[in-house]
Amino acid sequence: MAFQRKTEYDVEDGSPTGLDRRAEKHPAYIDETGAVPGESFTYGNSTYAKIQRFAGKFNIEQRGIERVPEDDRTDKSPHQIGTMWLSANMVVSSFAIGALAVPVFGLGFVDSLLTIFFINLLAITPVCFFSTFGPRFGLRQMVLSRFYFGFYGVKLVAIFNILACVGWSAVNVIVGAQLLNAVNTNVPGWAGIIIIAAATFLVTLFGYKVVHTYEYYSWIPCFIIFLIVLGEFAHSGTFSNIPMGVGNSEAGSILSFASSVFGFGTGWTSYAADYTVYQPANVSRLKIYLWTFGGLIFPLLFTEMLGLAVMTASVHTESYAAGYKASGIGGLLAAVLFPPLGRFGQFCLVVLALSIVANNCPNIYSVTFSLQVMGRWTQAVPRFIWTFIGTLVYCAIAIPGYSHFEYVLEDFMLLIGYWLAIYEGIAITEHVLYKRGFAGYDISIYLSPSKLPPGFAAVGAFCFGIFGAVMGMAQLWFIGPIGRRIGTPGYGGDVGFPLAFGFSALSYTFFRYFEKKKFGR
Repeated sequence: MAFQRKTEYDVEDGSPTGLDRRAEKHPAYIDETGAVPGESFTYGNSTYAKIQRFAGKFNIEQRGIERVPEDDRTDKSPHQIGTMWLSANMVVSSFAIGALAVPVFGLGFVDSLLTIFFINLLAITPVCFFSTFGPRFGLRQMVLSRFYFGFYGVKLVAIFNILACVGWSAVNVIVGAQLLNAVNTNVPGWAGIIIIAAATFLVTLFGYKVVHTYEYYSWIPCFIIFLIVLGEFAHSGTFSNIPMGVGNSEAGSILSFASSVFGFGTGWTSYAADYTVYQPANVSRLKIYLWTFGGLIFPLLFTEMLGLAVMTASVHTESYAAGYKASGIGGLLAAVLFPPLGRFGQFCLVVLALSIVANNCPNIYSVTFSLQVMGRWTQAVPRFIWTFIGTLVYCAIAIPGYSHFEYVLEDFMLLIGYWLAIYEGIAITEHVLYKRGFAGYDISIYLSPSKLPPGFAAVGAFCFGIFGAVMGMAQLWFIGPIGRRIGTPGYGGDVGFPLAFGFSALSYTFFRYFEKKKFGR
């Protein structure tokens, strides 16, 4: 089905005009160039307009990648940004990341604890930074990326973001379905997947406000359950302070574990601005940064450190080891909760399974914007229809993946995760060296391919970043020549993220100089 919009605003063909507010830190006048008022989505008698009017009757968000005008920026509560990320990370997936340190990487308790602390501080910095762009420009993260990759080059980034959003949604929903099955074996995997996916769809269908409202509260029951896990685990006395290792093996394991922690924490970078675009333009950037930082750092540290602590018991406690071997993280949590709490422990596990909804909401809400930047026809499909299609696609991957290729899917997602470091290397370099801060952005050109960067420098740097990632990665499928020289032979040490960032940033600095000299933009 093709949807045509007929309005006075055309987000692809618009001719940007207006004043440049570059010199103003907190301008009284807001340049509204390219902004699309909410009521314009329902103009005319096209199929697109009729669908948007129907959606409007149910208060479904009609806006996609169109720039948000100041009059429509009604979110006056910066603290909701904090609760948004608090809920998205106060989940069983974060718990699982911390638990990997012992059985997968063979690390001790203290070295794992320090890795979780310092790597998360580094990982979330880009998320906090790009969150401040939403209020300033009123643009989604993928649209902002046109200022780095160009109008056409950004489609490459969008493809990787689509793969990440859909792939991780499938991985996460499989974990949630396994938890439900661990509580009640009469709930097959496919049913658990559909239950969690349907709940996620209902939240993301209605858009920005409902996503923020749901995430405002959903962290509370999960936090309570994790406190119960902490209390029961502490009372059991099964914690084991596993000593840290030494030498090359320890170095390789720490680097590989750090890669997993960094990839999880920085994974929100590619949609950071999506959740701040309805904030007013004059809101303090420091306030946005700090609320985002607080909303990320607390749940990441708390859940990952808790997962690490609980997993240490599997070394000397048979019930914990057996539970993890039989059912993964679900079995480990069941070993903590079921013996002392019985049916209430099962209820707690169900709540943690449903925490996947909060974890997947950002993926499924933001995948629509990556789809819409792919072309004119994809933008002509309303956001909420893409939400539905995205849900169907990740369910179609997750249902067969539950029984046949869950680990293959997870390994593939870890493999493509390096693209985030490449994206950050290019975007931050452009912002610091060539835009020289927020004043360097001419928002009036965001719809103009001929005025945006050509994108050759960014695409070339992206390829160099891939080369850096391949050289330094240490994954199940492949160990790069640099990664192979670190750590235990046959396992290596993963330095793919820093090499991907470094290769992309340095090559972009070089390429962009000549690109600007040649094209003047």
